[in-house]
Amino acid sequence: MTVTDQMGRPLRDLRVSVTDRCNFRCGYCMPREVFGPGFKFLPRSEVLTFEEITVVVRAAVALGARKVRLTGGEPLLRRDLPELVRMLAQVDGVEDLAMTTNGALLDRYAAPLAEAGLNRVTVSLDSVDPVVFEAMNGVGVELEQVLRGLESAAATALHPVKLNAVIRRGVNDQGIVPLAAFARDRGYVLRLIEYMDVGETHGWRLEEVVPAREVVARISARWPLDPVAPAYPGEVASRFRYRDGGGEVGVISSVTAPFCGGCTRLRLSADGRVHTCLFSRGGLDLRPTLRSGAGQSGAEAALRSLWSARRDRYSEERAEMSADHLAPKVEMSYLGG
Repeated sequence: MTVTDQMGRPLRDLRVSVTDRCNFRCGYCMPREVFGPGFKFLPRSEVLTFEEITVVVRAAVALGARKVRLTGGEPLLRRDLPELVRMLAQVDGVEDLAMTTNGALLDRYAAPLAEAGLNRVTVSLDSVDPVVFEAMNGVGVELEQVLRGLESAAATALHPVKLNAVIRRGVNDQGIVPLAAFARDRGYVLRLIEYMDVGETHGWRLEEVVPAREVVARISARWPLDPVAPAYPGEVASRFRYRDGGGEVGVISSVTAPFCGGCTRLRLSADGRVHTCLFSRGGLDLRPTLRSGAGQSGAEAALRSLWSARRDRYSEERAEMSADHLAPKVEMSYLGG
């Protein structure tokens, strides 16, 4: 039975973080000055097993979820990930099984993931300028390594391949049009995301946000765009179609045009905490329930109670009050974006 929250929003999407570790140190997510060599990540014993993740997915599907997305950290760092994909692909009711990755290891894993049942992949690609890309990933991973992963994904059933780019003024905003050109030329679907204040370690400043309307204007000045109706209720991206038939592009405007009213997402962290908002201040620890033998029924009851009480609308609240009144938030690397 579908469950709704206090604002009438149904549960439709489940994001599953399979690890808190990442091989990049992007400044807007895991700045290397914080997540350095001495940073202590979760011990293996605290990370959910594949079987426990599958129980949560089954419970969420029983409550109405239809889309499942694997995230991290970097999900491809989780050992034997194709096996988890195989397990989740067999869950009755999962209509869309996707993954978000930085793409550095995708060349190796694209084919096994597609064979295991993954439907789609989204690659975080903040620039197609090699110098800017290496500076933004914080560890010097070369752009070509990710491009090989994209080509490998496009050669499998993992298509259309999607690209996510977080745009930060003064860092990579001059690359908006080149990113759009890159995606158009290769048939990739590009999503440009406003720089968000997720977590507490990145030194977010409002003046570094490039409003979605500015992003659209820059692209439309090069290739005229027309708006496209949402593909489904609660779609977070505002989509636009190139008039010349060159595909589509989308923008995600959680800072300048909040879409909390249509949010249908639930997030499961790698250690079993369930969060009802990307800008979460905390979460429900589901691990004791999972390890007590309560099974799917216990997980389902916990999720139903959590979602039924949900009132989250952080992005709208941000616009209504000063930063001093907003409580600390969980890091994006922990929630998976």
